[in-house]
Parts: sequence; C-alpha cells; structure tokens
Amino acid sequence: MSNLVVHFEIHAAEPQRLIDFYSALFGWTFTKFGETEYWVINTGDGSIVMGSPGQGINGGLVRRQGPSPQVGDPVAGANLVLGVEDVDAVFTTGIELGAVGALPPADMPGVGRLAYLVDPDGNIFGFISPVLSDGTNVMAAANADAGQ
Repeated sequence: MSNLVVHFEIHAAEPQRLIDFYSALFGWTFTKFGETEYWVINTGDGSIVMGSPGQGINGGLVRRQGPSPQVGDPVAGANLVLGVEDVDAVFTTGIELGAVGALPPADMPGVGRLAYLVDPDGNIFGFISPVLSDGTNVMAAANADAGQ
C-alpha cells in the first residue's frame, strides 16, 4: 500500500467563521460529525470516498485547542496546497473574504502559478494551477515534451 495523504484537518478557534470562509472560497461542504466539535469536509466531485480512490482528498475541521497562529509566525505543522483553475481569482476572492496575502500569485516556470493566503484563523494554505500568467499550460507542455 502506498503512503498517500488521504485526509487533512483544519483547526479553527471559531469553526463557523472558517466553515463560511472555505464554503464561499472553494464551495466545500461541511457536515457536523456526532456530538463533538468536528465537521467533515467534502471538497467536491472526484474526491476520495469509501470504496473509491478518487483524485483528491476530503478533510475535517476541528475546534482549535490553543491560540491561533498570528500572521508572520513560522508554519507549525503542514500546510495545504490546492489545485485550482485560476490562482489570481482565488487570491482576490480570498482577500475579499477576510484572508491575508502570504505570497501573491507568481509563475513558477515548469511548475505552474502559485499563491498562498492566511485564512481568518491564521492557517496558511496555498493553491496552484498549471496555467501560467501568459496562458501557457505547463502540464500540457510537459506532456507534449514527453511525447504523450
């Protein structure tokens, strides 16, 4: 068995605030899990579900058990990087929804266009698209170079 990442968790001092934020930004849905302060996150079509390998993962949101990180603090733990169609649009919408820019959209030749935000609870996350600012799709170019 591979050691693939199959689940993620976001910690929130104010769970409803982040439920609203991620629902508006990415269209994720949240379902309360039992009586605990835990919500299952469904990231959308194509994600892993029981009995299906999927192409992406789902996660959970849990009440934070300590102080929220402050903007500028070093990252403690891992952070998420999500695949999106339009990095610039997600960055702009995230700021409008209360996030703080951590790394503005930038092209990474051979990789894609990438940006990072800090959500309203201090969690940093990134998002990437294979489409650079000039419209070049690095995945299509890599596949063409590989003769596929």
